[in-house]
Formats: sequence, structure tokens, C-alpha cells
Amino acid sequence: MVFVVAALIWDNDKFMICQRPKDKARPLLWEFAGGKVDKGETKEEALKRELKEELDIEVKVMDVFTSVVHKYDDITINLTVFNTQIIKGVPKKIEHNDIRWIKVDEIKDYDFCPADKNILKEISNESNKL
Repeated sequence: MVFVVAALIWDNDKFMICQRPKDKARPLLWEFAGGKVDKGETKEEALKRELKEELDIEVKVMDVFTSVVHKYDDITINLTVFNTQIIKGVPKKIEHNDIRWIKVDEIKDYDFCPADKNILKEISNESNKL
């Protein structure tokens, strides 16, 4: 099992999603920014590193929003999603094909990685409580 972290970043009523590169696994599907936890680093350290490498932003990692285990054909991941706040920089497309800020009611307009589907349901459920 591979441990993976991702960021749930809000800007008012929109949250950030990123489109995977066409030359990687699950090409051009949408996901939350993040990546694998390297040996010897905490999940929070991994998320900060990945967001700096992939988007050139610095973040404050807050509490865990949710976590899921998902089995793909090629890999099983334990994905932890953190509520995260940008403290420096503007996201750049260094690693991803595209970056979007979307509203909850726009989720249906994007084709997400299967591991993210339950996370998106939780985001929808939380926004319906407000």
C-alpha cells in the first residue's frame, strides 16, 4: 500500500482541482493536488513538499478532512485529504495539465480519479449542511 496525501484548498465558495498529465497513470482525470509520502517524512511534510514541487505554493496544512483506501489495478493507495490554506504563491501548472477552481455544484462536470469520488461526496454533503 502506498500512502498518498492531497490538499482540499478553498477560495470562498470554490475549491481547487488539478488535471493529471496525459503521460501518467489515470491520464487527464481530475484530482486534488498532492502526492506520495516519502520514507521518513510525515504526511504534512509530504503535502507541503508536493504542493511546492507541483504548484509552486506554500501552504498551511490544517486538519484531516477525510481519508480513503482505494485499490486501482496497478496500485492500492491510502489517501489522506487535508484542509489546506495557501500562505504564499499562486498555483502554477508545473506538473498538471490544468488547474481549476470549481463550485460544489460543478463537480459533476469533471471526470475525477476513482479514489476521489467518495471525497467529492463528502464535500457535497458538507456544503449541503451549510
